[in-house]
Amino acid sequence: MATRQTRALSRIAVAPSVIMLLMWMIVPLAMTIWFSLLRYNLLDPGNEAFVGLANYKYFLTDPAFFTALFNTLKLVAGVLVISVGGGILLALLLDQPFFGQGIVRLMVIAPFFIMPTVSALVWKNLLMHPVSGFFAWMSKAVGLEPIDWFANAPLTAIILIVAWQWLPFATLILLTAVQSLDEEQKEAAEMDGTPPLSLFFYIILPHLARAITVVILIETIFLLNVFAEIMVTTGGGPGQQTTNIPFLVYAQALLQFDVGSASAGGIVAVVLANIVAIFLVRLIGKNLEA
Repeated sequence: MATRQTRALSRIAVAPSVIMLLMWMIVPLAMTIWFSLLRYNLLDPGNEAFVGLANYKYFLTDPAFFTALFNTLKLVAGVLVISVGGGILLALLLDQPFFGQGIVRLMVIAPFFIMPTVSALVWKNLLMHPVSGFFAWMSKAVGLEPIDWFANAPLTAIILIVAWQWLPFATLILLTAVQSLDEEQKEAAEMDGTPPLSLFFYIILPHLARAITVVILIETIFLLNVFAEIMVTTGGGPGQQTTNIPFLVYAQALLQFDVGSASAGGIVAVVLANIVAIFLVRLIGKNLEA
């Protein structure tokens, strides 16, 4: 009896927090769904009208949507390749004993704590500037023509900026996995004369499979929402070369003042993100079971 009363009291105590959390999540989502069903333009106030799924049809048939979708996929794939591949290499290097190991590990992880806007501005003005940037100076030093990154390779520039931010996260997770590998197993393989590449592909890499899956899952969810780096560097351009789905929704809402279409785009983005998340969660579940 006392146990039931305790459970009832605990549920009553937790109820306000749960209700507040649900309101925090459901109310904005419900309002976005409602706005997505309206013809709602900020330049035409007072003339809102119910249009059903017309905003969704407009958003999904807009050529800019497919461009933004492909750019989003390219961005996610490019960052994952760089961050996971680089994270594995850095994890293996940082696992080796050397002087100043603690300081180097701290320096490697530091970029993850820099705000995306600050990081993007540093890359834009100090590293990738075609005249006074560090990369331009390096190109001139070896007799090459500097690259105007944000004009000639804008999406590649965004991928490099975002990958630099997420590389420390991948390194940290993978380094933890590397350090959990049984040293006796490695020593036995080395004593048997196993080449380094075979040791990596048949012992280390299979051991890292779960950690790699976790890194891909977490990074993908966040990479689908990249916005600040695009906003402060290219503004979605040139043209639509760096416009991803979040930036397209922003453009619809705050540049074209079309709240209805932007709300529909937001719901579409949420649906796509949930599809990807469900797929990755199932993938990681199978990996963990294996």
